[in-house]
Amino acid sequence: MTKNKTTRRRFLRASTAVAGLVAGGFVPGPGQSLGQIPEKVPANPAQDPRAYGSRSSHEKALRNWAEGGGPSTFSPLHDQTGVITPSSLHYVFTRGITPPDINPNDHQLMIHGMVERPLVFSMEELKRLPSVSRIHFIECVANTAPTRDRWKWGTAQMRFGKSSCSEWTGVLLSTLLKEAGVKKGAAWLLAESADRVRHAMNITLEKAMDDALLAYGQNGEAIRPDQGYPLRLLAPGWEGVRNVKWLRRLQVGDQPFLTQIELGTNASLRADGKARWFNTEMGPKSVITNPSGEQQMRAKGFYEINGLAWSGLGTIRRVEISVDGGRNWQDAQLQQPLLPKAHTRFRLPWKWTGQQAVLQSRCTDDLNVRQPSLSEFAQTWGVTADYFQKTTNSVIHFNAIQPWRVNTDGSVANALWDA
Repeated sequence: MTKNKTTRRRFLRASTAVAGLVAGGFVPGPGQSLGQIPEKVPANPAQDPRAYGSRSSHEKALRNWAEGGGPSTFSPLHDQTGVITPSSLHYVFTRGITPPDINPNDHQLMIHGMVERPLVFSMEELKRLPSVSRIHFIECVANTAPTRDRWKWGTAQMRFGKSSCSEWTGVLLSTLLKEAGVKKGAAWLLAESADRVRHAMNITLEKAMDDALLAYGQNGEAIRPDQGYPLRLLAPGWEGVRNVKWLRRLQVGDQPFLTQIELGTNASLRADGKARWFNTEMGPKSVITNPSGEQQMRAKGFYEINGLAWSGLGTIRRVEISVDGGRNWQDAQLQQPLLPKAHTRFRLPWKWTGQQAVLQSRCTDDLNVRQPSLSEFAQTWGVTADYFQKTTNSVIHFNAIQPWRVNTDGSVANALWDA
């Protein structure tokens, strides 16, 4: 095939794609025409090439924050592209604890309890061990929780922003436990932080030997102080509170250690007066981030519905989208890579006619566990859906489908409690 024919075919394909968007209602904005480029070249501000890089002054994405158990910051998922959350935009929940200023040259990790050889590692010694890099999300147990008026929050950021996804680098916990020699009968590990309150949580020995990681790197650099610098526990797919920051001690035992948080705020109190302890994996969850709550659609025509899905049980294998309030569903396209216990980006082209629409997504993981509707989630609690609007109890691991209502004026609103 000649070069001219190849070029002609590429041009025809591009022209067809543009024609398809125009036919679907996508047109240039007022005063624009295809093919125009600005003639004025903006000036480049002077920069020190050695300085830590910064984003463009025109980019405004920020974490938002709210009170509750100490100030929390919420990641702007609606502004995120791809699946990796920038370290500077990763959500933070520290229960009111100011991140300690730890010199890595002085920091040590102790492993003791039911082990043959109690060990103490410096950061330099940990970094000499075989390392791995893996992409995983971390999610707060209270993410999307409907209690304490959180159900009124109208944006994707404030409803879902306590979930973030990073590339984590460190040493597998199993490597250290094998070196220490776990004794017969051991079944649990207590992880304790170096902050002033000595935050401590349990994980099972099975999880520790499976995929738990002691992370000192995040997205290609050292983890940030508010993410646990210089060392944190990463228990992929498990509730965020168990991913202990500023890690200083691991104690091996034959039963769970009853810490203050295990006995208190992390117990899920049900309507029948019973409580569920030792919650672990985060269930399958998804959210349409664009269009989503409190956004404004400017004109009728073509839009790409997109969002994020994740599961602490495994890999997302399917995401379905409904534009009519759940009466009909269609499969979204999943963006590669599809990774276990990581955010997955999904997309679906959509033509908005200007009529009211209710957008929602539901995901299914590779264990065939599907995200529940609000009524299905309520059934597992033995209550009706309105219970979650009234209760003051802690409702954690809430993963019901999130609907967004697109009004005829293009405004988008939270429709979780619509009749």
